[in-house]
Formats: sequence, structure tokens, C-alpha cells
Amino acid sequence: MRRKNVRNRPVRCCVIGGAGFIGAHVTRLLAGSGRDVTVLGRRTQPDARFPDGVRYVSGDYSDRSILRSFLSQADDVVDLAYSTVPRTSFEDPIFDIVSNLPAGVQLLQEAAAAQIRKLVLVSSGGTVYGIAKSLPIQEDHPTDPISPYGITKLTIEKYAGMFGVASGLPIVIVRPGNAYGEGQHAFSGQGFIATAIHSIFRREAVGIFGPGGTIRDYVHVTDVASGIVAALDSGEAGEIYNIGTGEARSNLDVLGEIEPLARAAGYELRTTTLPSRKFDVPANVLDSRKLAAVSGWRPNIAFPQGIERAWRSVLDDPHR
Repeated sequence: MRRKNVRNRPVRCCVIGGAGFIGAHVTRLLAGSGRDVTVLGRRTQPDARFPDGVRYVSGDYSDRSILRSFLSQADDVVDLAYSTVPRTSFEDPIFDIVSNLPAGVQLLQEAAAAQIRKLVLVSSGGTVYGIAKSLPIQEDHPTDPISPYGITKLTIEKYAGMFGVASGLPIVIVRPGNAYGEGQHAFSGQGFIATAIHSIFRREAVGIFGPGGTIRDYVHVTDVASGIVAALDSGEAGEIYNIGTGEARSNLDVLGEIEPLARAAGYELRTTTLPSRKFDVPANVLDSRKLAAVSGWRPNIAFPQGIERAWRSVLDDPHR
């Protein structure tokens, strides 16, 4: 199938969900690379501030007419849209399916019809693998998710693979670790670090699920965004790439980095142990050597530096 020719003009890149926590960072990187960037988001006005020249379109990408119009102006597409988190998916698995799967499959249909040059699908490295058989996890690790969120994410991945074979749609899938950093919403059911920091400022105990909590691969949001752009630039169609640091940190390790900052600012760190959650995998750490080999990508923000940046962003926020 013939794909769009982008010679003699800037590449037009459309970002679905480009005003969200990760998406806003991706949008800024794409705009900074000289691309012509358009963002599609559900809000009437985006919360994020974009560089000059970035266009924002308000609309629901599950609306086929809106999606077609959006894709007609695109060479490349980055899809970060998703309407649930692991906790809410467990509470209402039917909603997780109906609010994400039809829209995701429709996007693949319309992207194939629009002859998109490349589509990067942002999946989840933290949920699609399920309980790890070994750490760090490579892309060929078995995928046995234990949450509805992970099952639906993986299902969309499988549809992406089908469209790649059936229609030649050039799709690259990325599986990021646990993103954190400045601007992440707290108490959303996702984002331990943001919730921990805001709990401390509220002088509330930080909740840890289970006796020792979970072990995760925490990746600063700027590194997640640069990994997504690296996959867009250098990833091979039909391939899957992890985006992680390869470093394992427990909830208690994270709090150990935050505690000195809290103490210096006059805050006390307290914890409370909550019942374990069935949809939480005990440990998830990602091997990103495949992305590094194809693109040269590496995480740049060391964890202590990232934690300090996240802490300072809340400390300096008058509306916290």
C-alpha cells in the first residue's frame, strides 16, 4: 500500500491524548523537532501549555467523523488515549472494554484507510506482562495480564498486529514503565509517587498496598516521552519496545528518597499498610536494550534527581 509522501514539507504528526501527563511532554518534543503537530483531546481547553504553532483540537476520538478529519491531516500518529487505570478497570471491567477497545480498533481501521506513514501505539509495560517470570522483563516475555486494564491493552496490541499484517499499517508498539514527574495528578488510582508527595503535604499517611508494597520501574516522564519519540523516529514497523530504566524500586525505596526532602521542608512522612490488591503484579522492571539498540535511547534523569524535581514542583505550587 502506498504511504504518504512527506518530502518538501514538515512532517505532520498528530498526537491523540497529547494534552495528558505523558502526552504533553511528547507533544513538546515533537514540536521542538520541527514537526507540524496537532493534538486531539477530550477537554474543551487543554491543561497543558504547548509551544507556538501546536494546534489543539477538542473532540472524542471514538467519534469516527472527528477521527477521519484528524487523520486526514496526519503523516504520523502517536496514540496515548486511554480512559481507565488498573484500579478502575478492576472495579468495572465492562466499562474498561467498551470505553477503550472499540475506539482503539476504530483508530486502526481509519489509520489504515488514511495511509498513515507510521503509528506509535502506547501500551503498558506495567500490566501486559502480568506476573514476571524473570527480571528485568524483555519484550518476548509471556503476556499474561492479571488486570482488565492489561487485558484490554494487550487486546488492542493484538488488533494492531492484525492490521499490520492485513493492511500493511506500519505500527510500532511501546510499553513504558511507571511514569512519574512534575505535573502528574495524585489520587487518580495511578501514580504512587505523585500520591505519596501530595499525601505528605496534606499531612496524611501514605498508603502502601500489602506488607512491602510493590516493586516497579519508575521512569521520569521526560524519559518516557523521549522513548516514545525515539520509537517513532527509529522503531521498526511491527516491533514492540519497552521503555524503562531496568532499575527495581519498592514503595519503601521511593519513600526513602522522598523522606529527607519532606523533613527538610518541615513535613513528616507516615505510612499505613492497606490490603494487597489482586490486580497489582508484585514486581515489574523492564529491559529496554531493544529500543536502545535501534535508536540509541537511554534514560537521562537519575531517580534522585527526578524525585527532587517532582517534590519541588509540588512544594512551589501555591495551589497544591
